Order: sequence, then C-alpha cells, then structure tokens
Amino acid sequence: MTDAVLHAAPPRKRWAVRTARLGTVPAALILLATRASAASVNLNLDAGTDGGLGSLQLLFMFTLLSLAPSLLIMMTGFTRIVIVLSFLRSALGLQQTPPNQVIVGLALFLSLFVMSPVLSEANEQGLQPLLKGEITQEVAYDRMKAPVKRFMLKQTKKEDLNLFLSLSTTAPQVDVTDTESLMKLGLDIVVPSFITSELKRAFTMGFLLFLPFMIIDMIVASTLMSMGMVMLPPSMISLPFKLMLFVVVNGWSLIMEMLITSFH
Repeated sequence: MTDAVLHAAPPRKRWAVRTARLGTVPAALILLATRASAASVNLNLDAGTDGGLGSLQLLFMFTLLSLAPSLLIMMTGFTRIVIVLSFLRSALGLQQTPPNQVIVGLALFLSLFVMSPVLSEANEQGLQPLLKGEITQEVAYDRMKAPVKRFMLKQTKKEDLNLFLSLSTTAPQVDVTDTESLMKLGLDIVVPSFITSELKRAFTMGFLLFLPFMIIDMIVASTLMSMGMVMLPPSMISLPFKLMLFVVVNGWSLIMEMLITSFH
C-alpha cells in the first residue's frame, strides 16, 4: 500500500496498516532468532558415541515415567494407607472432609516415610554405581529390584503367595518359608500376591476402625428412639460425639502410628 493510498484511507484503517507494518519487524527478528538457535541445537541420540543418549534408553525412560503411578500404587505401602484413611473418613461420617487431595497427599508422604530405607538401599546399591559407570544397566536393575522385592515379600501372606504360585504355570518350585528361595520369584508372582495381602490388611484395619464409631451411632440411635425423636436423624447427633472422641484420644497420631508400625 502506497503512502498516497494510505493517506486517503480512513484514520482507523491507516492506524491498522501502520500497526501491521510495525508488527512485521519484531516478527521477522523472532523468526531469524528461532532459525539461528535451531541451527545451533544439536541433540545427540547416537548410543554409540560418548555422552550420547540412545533411542532405546530414551524410550525406556518415557515408558518408566508413564508407569511410575502404577509402580507407586502396586509396589509400595500406598494402597494400604490410602484405603485405611478412606475407611476412617467413612467411619467418622464425613463425606468430603478431609478432601481427596489431602488423603492422597498424606498417603503419599507416609508411603515415602515407610519406603525410605528401601529406597536408600536401592539408591546405594544400584543407582549410584550405575551413574558412576561401575556397573551395567542390567546389574543396576537387579540390585534396585532386590530391596523392593524383599519389602513386598515381608508384607505378603503365605497363603496369597501359594495361591499365585499354584495358578502360575511358569513359576519355579520354591520354599515359601525360605526368603532366599523366594527372591528367585519374578515380579509377576510377587506383585499380585503383595497387592492381595495389602487389600486384606487394609479392609481388616478399616473394620476395626468402624467398630467404636458404630457403637456411638447405636447408642445415639437407641437414645433418640427411646425419647420419641424418631424423625431426627441419628447421624446429625452422633457426628459431634464421634469427632469429640476422635480428638480426645488423639486419633490422628494413633492412626499414623498404627499404619507405620503395621509395616514393621
């Protein structure tokens, strides 16, 4: 557009054209800078050269990151802790207090507290020697897997382990009373056995948590019925008493202590 045509155009249109002209300058500079920086970036994916990141290693890293939530749930104490905390909220008669984010966060950090000796052993025996180049990836994987497998076997009930051993057609013949013999089992046997035992323990602990609060509900319901207050919901009256009982006995500390010591 020439200057004569630009002056002949309306004021609003002239302002838009000038703005568009001025906008091309930083856009061109950004484009040139992007091309220059892209030309200087050299991502080395060659596994054969020193310092290169192999394609298979990169694929394995992203696969491990995608499986990290499942590994956290299936191979740590997270399952037992989060189920017990959910049972506690239901036993108190609270719907959304504490919120799900608080329960999951608390279960996550309690799992980290419980698993810290296992993670420290895996880091010292497998990860650090691998980063220093002292061992291969296969050896590091076996060393890091051993403490986690040992933790899961300690928490696994013998009957659950025998169940999956009997259902499997490829599992080796092992002695369930010998720890060294159990370490020869693969994760395809150990992990489902561990999860089954964790679910049993979590539901047993949840049942024991329900008992004192259920007694309070029964006492309040029978009292209201004897007084003729049939239309008054018993849960409305029993909720403050359950909260008072939980606070007086220092319930949160007892729950944390019970959860942590149950793994020992």
